[in-house]
Amino acid sequence: MKTFLLLISVLMVACSEPTQPSTQTTKSTTAVIQKDTTQAKSAAEEAATFTKTLTTDTAIPFLYEYEKQHKERYVRIITDYGNIDIELFNETPYHRANFIFLTKQKYFDGTVFHRVVKNFVIQGGNSESWDISRRRAAIGAYLLPPDTKKGFKHHRGTVSMPSSDIDNPHQFASPYEFFIVVQKPGAYHLDGKYTAFGRVIAGMEVADKINQVETEGRDDWPKKDIKMKVIILNK
Repeated sequence: MKTFLLLISVLMVACSEPTQPSTQTTKSTTAVIQKDTTQAKSAAEEAATFTKTLTTDTAIPFLYEYEKQHKERYVRIITDYGNIDIELFNETPYHRANFIFLTKQKYFDGTVFHRVVKNFVIQGGNSESWDISRRRAAIGAYLLPPDTKKGFKHHRGTVSMPSSDIDNPHQFASPYEFFIVVQKPGAYHLDGKYTAFGRVIAGMEVADKINQVETEGRDDWPKKDIKMKVIILNK
């Protein structure tokens, strides 16, 4: 189980006149139509921001513009073991925007925690599924430059981005994957090497449970897939 596929939610009170209920219904219906139209327009605008596959050269310009319009900072990872809530840092705008972008593209849904190193980290965002591979291909093969000078350390609960598996002297990051530090009090030897772009604010006990599952092979892939779904929280 270690095949890696490389290169991301009003009404007015009716009066007694006999014609008022009809007028009220019209107003309510109009409000619903307007709301649905707004939501449809928003979805269309979202789709319009992503019209072609990304490359390492185009990812930063795309995320620069995307970050201006998408300020969400809180996400929830849903698993069979429970939920993990994460705050994304504004100080790492490209990495925050990238995670929000992939979440809105529903990239993470169905991916797994594919690397579990006891008392160290849990790493997610990969999968053996061809469907996930096709999603990656549709979004694009790209890497993100590191952003390690904002002062964030790899405390326990820190969310960070691993380096790509390709020959990568500049520590460019794999945008589709992330890891959560479970080591106590932290994994500070990672500071300056990997971009910390968020932190767990609820559900750390879930990360600890995942960290104790049985794994196999040199890649520390869990014997039983731990699938996830990621949603944006309105905070």
